[in-house]
Amino acid sequence: MSTVLYPGSFDPVHRGHIEIIEVASSLFDAVVVAALRNPQKGEPMFDLAERKTMIEESVAHLPNVKVVGFSKLVVEVAQDVGADFIIKGLRAVSDFESEMHQAHMNLATSGVHTVFIPSATEHSFVASKLIREIARFGGDVSSMVPEPVAKRLDERFPR
Repeated sequence: MSTVLYPGSFDPVHRGHIEIIEVASSLFDAVVVAALRNPQKGEPMFDLAERKTMIEESVAHLPNVKVVGFSKLVVEVAQDVGADFIIKGLRAVSDFESEMHQAHMNLATSGVHTVFIPSATEHSFVASKLIREIARFGGDVSSMVPEPVAKRLDERFPR
């Protein structure tokens, strides 16, 4: 049975993330989505429990996907869940350099390889940072996020 780990801050999870999860769920027996607290990205819009719940609600249609939260090294989580691979989504060429660097570091420290999955063109511009900014100023991001996320954004930032 092959297990893959998809780590990220997912603050919030968006349709590009869901696309990567759906592709991974068709390629691997089990997908573990791991939401993390990334201090390099500042204070999150949603706490870890909220992000975990939104992801779970957004992938409920995928029976082979499990969601966890963590605040340790990705390679430690990969070992904890028995991941054979780590997956990362690529939106643009600019993502490749930083993701490749991280993939090499993860391989060197744990022996776990990273598999890259490119996003579809219609999702390549979507980024959580931009979704947060648009939502804070009352913009409509409902076409870019799953319904559970849109609902929470509307509650937090009524238009």
